Amino acid sequence: MTTSSSKVEVRVDPVTAFRAFTDEMDLWWVRGPINFHSDGGRVVEIRCEPGVGGRIMEVLDDHTEGEVFERARITFWDPPARLEWESCVDDVLTTVTFLPSDEGTVVTVEHTIPDGGEDRGGTSWSRVVPAWFGAWCAKRDRVEHVRRDIARLSLALTYARPVAAAHWLRNVFGFASVDELPATEEHEAWIEFHVGNAAFHLFAGDEPVSARHVPWVYVDDVHAHFDHAKRNGATIVEEIHGFAGSPVYTADDLEGNRWTFLQARPTMR
Repeated sequence: MTTSSSKVEVRVDPVTAFRAFTDEMDLWWVRGPINFHSDGGRVVEIRCEPGVGGRIMEVLDDHTEGEVFERARITFWDPPARLEWESCVDDVLTTVTFLPSDEGTVVTVEHTIPDGGEDRGGTSWSRVVPAWFGAWCAKRDRVEHVRRDIARLSLALTYARPVAAAHWLRNVFGFASVDELPATEEHEAWIEFHVGNAAFHLFAGDEPVSARHVPWVYVDDVHAHFDHAKRNGATIVEEIHGFAGSPVYTADDLEGNRWTFLQARPTMR
């Protein structure tokens, strides 16, 4: 058996923290290109059903009648102190506790994986809750409670040392990272910054100048867009393929500048 955990202290009482964690999951869950287990181009809502037997799920295409991708099933529900769930995508068991503190509430996320079990993303909660839920609790009393998706246009930046570049961009230009930045260079690290509702991502590589700053454009129908671009002279660098469950392709324009096109979610304006 293996275990892992994380915690964050939020400046709200346990009742509010528990309600915000469960009822407002769709507000604090950060939307991005890799933040879903199902088809990221179809997700319209992250929903947590209350009570034992309730589902944590991704709703696809339509809020009321859409298909549902079940991520977890709640096995223990004791507001405002604790809830537990079993993952539907792997063998991870998760417990979240809400303990009162001098500043408000300490929220602790604990994961358990039985011997021989697999982790296919179930432990991601302990990585995202401190940053995403903590940030939501810090601002939820002064912002409108509406779902916020990222913009249709994002940017991918390639650096020889993306972690060093990320720290520089944060410290010098003041950009805010979605997650805690890695301390050392990691080839597979996902580094995402948001400026308003626009996003840019840092990757490792030694690309030509034309491919170091790549616009990411979310389109309504990526398959139709691909067919049109190919017929009309775009140089296809990568055919349509799955990227975190959503279709994407990459092409060069007439002067060799690189573009990536992704399937837009229905909630993207």
